[in-house]
Amino acid sequence: MLLHFIFLVTKEDLESRAKEFEYVEQMAQFYKKWIKDTFSLEYDVKCDQMIVPKQSLIRRLDTAVLVEDHKSRDNDTFHFYLANFRPMWTDCTCEGYYAENFAMVLWVKPKEDEFLSMCQKNCSVVSHEISHELLRQKKSKKQYEMVHDVWSKHLFKDLPFEQYGKNSERNTSQPYFMTLDASELRS
Repeated sequence: MLLHFIFLVTKEDLESRAKEFEYVEQMAQFYKKWIKDTFSLEYDVKCDQMIVPKQSLIRRLDTAVLVEDHKSRDNDTFHFYLANFRPMWTDCTCEGYYAENFAMVLWVKPKEDEFLSMCQKNCSVVSHEISHELLRQKKSKKQYEMVHDVWSKHLFKDLPFEQYGKNSERNTSQPYFMTLDASELRS
């Protein structure tokens, strides 16, 4: 199966967000390993950018536009949109949305002085939505509750996020990627 990350960016921001897209490309490779280790599933990964118009009251992107893009590309590919807007509707506290072979999150543009910490936060939100979809694919009956219970512990009970270095191995000293604590999802 293919997991295709699609980074939404305006034409005007294309050059200034190149460093961010490099992180996304590294994150995609990280998730290839994480999915194998966490869910015992083999995924190939792909990354690209989708040039989108600047948001305005008249010209707004929404989840329906991304779902149509997903359908036009290939329904059998798991498309994951890193969007520059919030989904209109979500039942996740992380500003994300998922459906069959489709996910999206609000990818918050980091300020230069907090680049890595914001990318790590964005990365952890990606793990939330990936977990929903992969548990759904594995037909886990309580996937919604399982993911949200862990996420709530991260937000309200000081459960630390899992930390990984650039080499995609767990570490605590120099994290580069962060995910939800998947230990409770492996049941």
